[in-house]
Amino acid sequence: IGVGAAIYLQEYANKSFINRIIQTNINNLAGVPSIVYGMLGLAIFVRAFESFTSGSVFGVTDSNGRTILSAGLTMGTLVLPLIIINAQEAIKAVPDSLRQAAYGVGATRWQTIWRVTLPAARSGVLTAIMLGVGRAIGETMTVMMVTGNAPVLAVQPGSLFSPVRTMTATIA
Repeated sequence: IGVGAAIYLQEYANKSFINRIIQTNINNLAGVPSIVYGMLGLAIFVRAFESFTSGSVFGVTDSNGRTILSAGLTMGTLVLPLIIINAQEAIKAVPDSLRQAAYGVGATRWQTIWRVTLPAARSGVLTAIMLGVGRAIGETMTVMMVTGNAPVLAVQPGSLFSPVRTMTATIA
């Protein structure tokens, strides 16, 4: 989703007022502390979407919304701005002459992006994904806020709707 958003914002989006607001919000969200994302996940994914994240929509009856799914959705929201910004910069670094050459031989915009721009920006896009995954791995408080602190004996992740405990909480 992050790489797709970066492609759209860099290659397709015009410089309208709405797109500038979206870009500004993405840049601001990249600097938000993880504890704020934890509170957002607690309010949105655990409380507002409780019937979905607890699994009651799918017939699971022994869960309360503080699940692996709600933690995953919160972590996805946390790393998305970081991936978008870094992938967008990698795409922006591809020389415009490569794009113009592809257009010159009759390639469409999508063919140019898929066959020229993304391969040229591959290392930067992979770096963006790795930075996002690295941040997600390092965030303990966000997951603890969203999932609670399940007892060690209760943690047997068998599905996305199971309770979870962070490794840091177990060590502490």
